[in-house]
Amino acid sequence: METVRIGLAGFGTVGSGLARVLQENGDWIERRIGKRLAIKTVLVRDPAKQRAAQPGPGAAFCTDPSALVDDPEIPVIVELMGGIEAARSLIERALTAGKHVITANKHLLAEHGTELFALAAKQGRGLLYEASVAGGIPIVQALKDSLSGNRIEKLVGILNGTANYILSEMTTNGLEFDTALTQAQALGYAEADPTFDIEGVDTAHKLVVLIRLAYGRDYPLKALPVRGITGVTQQDIEIAREFGYRIKLLAQVRDVEGRLEAGVFPALVKHTFLLARVGGNYNAVRLEGNAVGPIMFHGQGAGSLPTASAVLADLMDVCRPGFLPDNTG
Repeated sequence: METVRIGLAGFGTVGSGLARVLQENGDWIERRIGKRLAIKTVLVRDPAKQRAAQPGPGAAFCTDPSALVDDPEIPVIVELMGGIEAARSLIERALTAGKHVITANKHLLAEHGTELFALAAKQGRGLLYEASVAGGIPIVQALKDSLSGNRIEKLVGILNGTANYILSEMTTNGLEFDTALTQAQALGYAEADPTFDIEGVDTAHKLVVLIRLAYGRDYPLKALPVRGITGVTQQDIEIAREFGYRIKLLAQVRDVEGRLEAGVFPALVKHTFLLARVGGNYNAVRLEGNAVGPIMFHGQGAGSLPTASAVLADLMDVCRPGFLPDNTG
């Protein structure tokens, strides 16, 4: 059976999760696509670092991107480094070298997606990004395929698990913002520097990616109104509750006679609505298509295995016989 050798850039939470799923579900993956998937080389900062997880039999660590880009045995590279410049350089080099690329980097796609998708199309290679938005929820695939014949009239999403966890704890357990944030950090839901999460920046990156996909238009990140949850107090939560609402950090976009209105901000959601019931670090996306009507996706929006599941879905697509790149970004 043919083995597809993978180049992996980054071996943190998601990278180690991908290695785990490849090893645990290897037989099932082989049945579905008729090929074995194996990580060959992993790009990291420190190859000598002690790691609890390993990338798989025979895999090697390296510090030079050329070990991935210039290896003729590696047809696909998975970028899980994060950041902008190093990731952008790697993706550009990989596409130019004729390799497919899979990324979870919503920040990079929000800032430079247009040119990267154009390069992928020029090279006849795929740039896939299911894991960049909403973790394990297959929203990218749904918009690309299942809902591609619809005109999307409206999209509303809870796209950041950290912010949703904090608001959920403030609502359910009466915690103050700072206490809920500290608890989120202790549980690993929030970074040591949670600025992007609590200020709405991470949600904004994801919304820009979804707008490009759902509407076929670039929406400049700088033009997107963004407000985070740092100003939400326990008093706000209680007043909202008295009137039958819950506060959620929402990403929203709608088509108003051909003009897009979009933004990220805390919003009042009627407590009986499904979005109001999305708790903890979960994500949800609700959209309305002119044919399908309202439809909602709900699931884990972050974490090692849910995000690895999304990466793996792209990997399996690339490796299926007859794969044709669709660089709809």
